Amino acid sequence: MAAAAVALCFLLREVDGVPQVLLGLKKTGFGCGKIVGIGGHVEAGETAAEAVIREVREETDVGLRLEDLRDAGVVRFVFPAKPEWDMDTRLFTAVCWEGEPIESIEIAPAWFDTAALPVDRMWQDADHWLPVVLEGGRVNIVVTMDNDNEAVASSESLLP
Repeated sequence: MAAAAVALCFLLREVDGVPQVLLGLKKTGFGCGKIVGIGGHVEAGETAAEAVIREVREETDVGLRLEDLRDAGVVRFVFPAKPEWDMDTRLFTAVCWEGEPIESIEIAPAWFDTAALPVDRMWQDADHWLPVVLEGGRVNIVVTMDNDNEAVASSESLLP
């Protein structure tokens, strides 16, 4: 079974000199109850960038353009105990967009200081790669989850 293609976008802003990122409380489906990045599955015929623009609009009512997106790399998630959950996730950041985030059926968006991410409420892999992305870096990492599908068994960076 091929890994699902997923795209996430992290909107970044500064408030009084403090860097912040938009994340969301997942209200339905995969990851329900966790704080997650905004995004979702890439549909047939879409590029990852097109998918993330659509998903950000659906989940937060925020408008993005292709030229607003910065490629932040890839995270491959491997779930040995549940291979149907495997994901190849393309990451983007953006500092320009239209509109203010509003809650949807799927996501309750909220701004978080990048220095105080709610990692205790996120998937346990987040601290393996998210700080690099939020600091403007690019990642190429494989995260293998433990048999409980929660804990990280290993993470391997594929960048030189």
